[in-house]
Amino acid sequence: MLKVSEVVAGYQAGSRVLDGFSMHVQPGEIVALLGRNGMGKTTFLKALMGHVAVSGGSLSLDGEEIGGLKPYEVARRGVGYVPQGREIFPDFTVEENLLMGLLGRPDLPSEVPDWAFEIFPILHERRKQRGGSMSGGQQQQLAIVRALVGRPKLLLLDEPSEGIQPNIVQEIGQVLRRIARDEGLTVLLVEQNMELVLGMAQRCLFMENGAIAYETDEVQKLRTDPAPIHRYLSV
Repeated sequence: MLKVSEVVAGYQAGSRVLDGFSMHVQPGEIVALLGRNGMGKTTFLKALMGHVAVSGGSLSLDGEEIGGLKPYEVARRGVGYVPQGREIFPDFTVEENLLMGLLGRPDLPSEVPDWAFEIFPILHERRKQRGGSMSGGQQQQLAIVRALVGRPKLLLLDEPSEGIQPNIVQEIGQVLRRIARDEGLTVLLVEQNMELVLGMAQRCLFMENGAIAYETDEVQKLRTDPAPIHRYLSV
């Protein structure tokens, strides 16, 4: 599915936020990318989406190089992105926000499908309400469904629990696990909320100084042996 090899990327010429970053994600897998602030997690997601220039290495999706593509080209190849802070359109209604997820996709219907309003029922109830008047949790649900209407095969989530009440965080985790299981959706999750990570992820990758420092597929063991969490997440 996703293979990343020795990627170098940064925000200014010559800067290296990512310095030899390598990882992979298998189809249908839910992987959590963890690390302290400033380690390069968000930079990697932005580099993958084409928002940050890659100056070295390779980013391939299903065997096709996507490094250097424009964001809309990456999206057309099957990558959905929910950025940190959600970035919904506050003056647009819920339905209008969801329509934005279909822009530039002539292969998809021009209207929001009914199933999109069933993922989180509150969106059906509020479909004519302006996005900016909704709670933070409802806006996050809206942002996730906006990405899903584009029918991605890989979904990138950047801090989806940030500023959201626990019951909605739990609902988001349950819904995404179900979609991944039933539809084969692949998810790459950047998150600080370990309860969400431990409830969703099948594998955890810990970043340090722009590269992967440790990984484990024994995710539940982190509950009883949190040494990696203390080492790579504690301030």
